[in-house]
Formats: sequence, C-alpha cells, structure tokens
Amino acid sequence: MATSSRNTVQYRLSSSVPLAVSFALALASCATQPANDATANAMLPAATTPAPAVAEAVPEIRPGVLAGYLGRDLPDSLKLLPAPPREGSPAFRQDQAVSRASQKLRDTVRSTQATSDADLAFPHVAGAFSCALGVPVSQDASPRLYQLLRRTMTDAGLATYAAKDHYKRTRPFVFYKETTCAPQDEAALRNDGSYPSGHTSIGWTWALVLTQVAPERADALLARGRSFGESRLVCNAHWQSDILAGRTIASGTFAKLQSNATFQADVVAAMQEVQSMRAGGKTPADCDAEAAALAIPIEGVL
Repeated sequence: MATSSRNTVQYRLSSSVPLAVSFALALASCATQPANDATANAMLPAATTPAPAVAEAVPEIRPGVLAGYLGRDLPDSLKLLPAPPREGSPAFRQDQAVSRASQKLRDTVRSTQATSDADLAFPHVAGAFSCALGVPVSQDASPRLYQLLRRTMTDAGLATYAAKDHYKRTRPFVFYKETTCAPQDEAALRNDGSYPSGHTSIGWTWALVLTQVAPERADALLARGRSFGESRLVCNAHWQSDILAGRTIASGTFAKLQSNATFQADVVAAMQEVQSMRAGGKTPADCDAEAAALAIPIEGVL
C-alpha cells in the first residue's frame, strides 16, 4: 500500500462509537499503519505461529478486536480486484438497478435480518451462522469456534482495506441521499470506502471456514454466506459489485489461511466442539424466522 494511503485514515475509538463501527475503524487504522511500524507488528502475530496444544490467549489489536491469524500476510485487494464500475457505465447501471430493487425490501422481514447481519459485535454476530451450522455458537459452549470466528473476522476485514482506501468509493446511501438499516453507523460509513464490502468478505470467509468445520453442512453454510453479504444491499450500504468483490477477497483470505498451522489446529478443535454439541442434542433457536427472511429474493442480484 502506498505511503499516502497508509497515512490517510487515522481513527480514534471511543465508547461513544458503536462496536460494529469500532471494528471497521479499528481494521482501517491497523491496515493503514506503515509496514515497518514496530508497535503494529508486535500486535499482529506472525503467519507461521506454531499450533498450540490448547487454546491460547490472543491479543487484541483494538478493544474487542482480536488479532487475526495472518498478521500482515494478507491477500492484496488492489492486485486481486479490478477498479469499481464507473458512474454511467453498464456495470454501474446494473449496480443501480439492484440497489433500487433491494430498497423495495425495506420494512420487511428481510430488512430485519439485514439489520441483524449488519451488527458485527460479539457475542451477537457469533450466532449469524448458527442455523446454517445446526448448533448454537457461544463463547461458553464452543470457545475454540468462537475464537476462530473472531480471528478470521479480522483477517477478512483487514484484507479489504488496500482497495477500500485506494478507491474510496461512495456508498449507495450517500449517492442517493438516503438512510441505511443502521443510522447510528452512517457518519463513520461515509468515510469508509464502499469497495469491496468488508461485511461480505467476513461473511464469505466464515462460510468457507465453517465448511471445513462441518463439511456435511456446506450447502447451508455457503447459502448463508451469500445472504450475509447480500444483506448489505438491503441495508443500502453497498453496491452489488462491492459484494462480488468482497467474495473475491474472502476467497483469497481463505486460501492464505490454509497454510497457517494455528488456524488449522483451531479448525480441528472447532470441529470437535460442533460434534460434541450435536451429540448432546443442542440446536439453535429462531431458525424458522431466519429461513423465512432469507427466502425473499432480491430482484436482479447476481
């Protein structure tokens, strides 16, 4: 990342900032530190950390945000992605068409689900894939799975910021002078680039990771990963091309994780937790409501 881009975003977190926004801002702050910043490097673990025999304490890079597995060995979103569609281009007109179609779902159960998906705060977001996984996810019942989600969230989110900070794409709610499903986050989102979608990168990374944890649930998990990203359309926070680009960055993140020993050990531990919960008959709640919401299609979505 160029020095000017690294130095562009400097955020200060405070208790007045919603945690979901604090997470995005923390990622941006960490992503824009110089590569030779000794303090930042000390907070981010090396990609080749040996796999621990038991779960170890993981440092926070910002309050509530655990260090990821990859450290600075992240996929380069500027190399992986083309430039976002230009205003007036056929691709941008497609983005606009999907945006307008998605806004017809505001004030529906699909919008309620999108609002829930927008909240990246733990423990809330830990349950986003519970129905697809078939078991409840919590820090008490599945600590290794819970930590796996927290750490991969950081990797998947950080990986989007080279392109986000370079293109600084305007979000649809700003373009149309409208609102989102999370009005309290809008001031921060106005200064956070739209392309690619960080929520989508996180959700699709989780879907891919969880297929390793529970391969027999792959179809349900991948479908949930898709819907998690598409919730950003309904929230009016992202364009469709942002969503598609977010999946690309997630795929790059997932590929990088495959050579990380600590990640692989945590996947095995998480798999054992899920199997134990299934054997104990534990099931998630409210899956019928989620299924009904996610069954509502977004017209024109790719």
